[in-house]
Amino acid sequence: MTKEQFIEFVGQEQVPLRRFLCALCGGDSSTADDLAQEALLKAYMSFERFEGRARFSTWLFRIACNCFYDWKKSASRRMAGPGSGRTEKPFGFGDTVGQPGCGPSASGNAGYDDRFATVMQETCSDEEADSRFRYQQLYMAIDSLSDREKTVVLLFYMEDKSIKEITDITGMTSVTVRSHLFRARAHLRAFLKRRDL
Repeated sequence: MTKEQFIEFVGQEQVPLRRFLCALCGGDSSTADDLAQEALLKAYMSFERFEGRARFSTWLFRIACNCFYDWKKSASRRMAGPGSGRTEKPFGFGDTVGQPGCGPSASGNAGYDDRFATVMQETCSDEEADSRFRYQQLYMAIDSLSDREKTVVLLFYMEDKSIKEITDITGMTSVTVRSHLFRARAHLRAFLKRRDL
């Protein structure tokens, strides 16, 4: 792969990569940007070794997943700290979920847009508010999943990755990916049902 090809491919994958990382980080766009930058830097450092056995997006998303899991491990160690007794997750459904590229799209796809940020700031009809609240509930439900479940759900439903691509990205077997998808759907249903009570 040439440098020019790498730049062209990155240009095509930059928005989906950031969208995926933003959702994976519970809406924390600042952390997502840091992870995207780290993933792109790592990809740039090794693009000459890219052999094309998988699609470029698959290769790039795998690097991004590894960056996320490394960050998560590091954040867990920092949060726990020696003798702190803290066990909470190192990130959650953040206040920054409405940053550009981090809200539900007007088309209803699983993408993101700026409108999500202004849900509490702008005047809108009850119907619009209900719709936005449902999106927030969905993202909170996604954030309640384990990291592995969240990863496969986001790749499968948001990024339209095939089971094969998800196995290449995550290193899981296809049986494990399907199992995580099945369990994640059950957890999402249960979470949303509890919120409706």
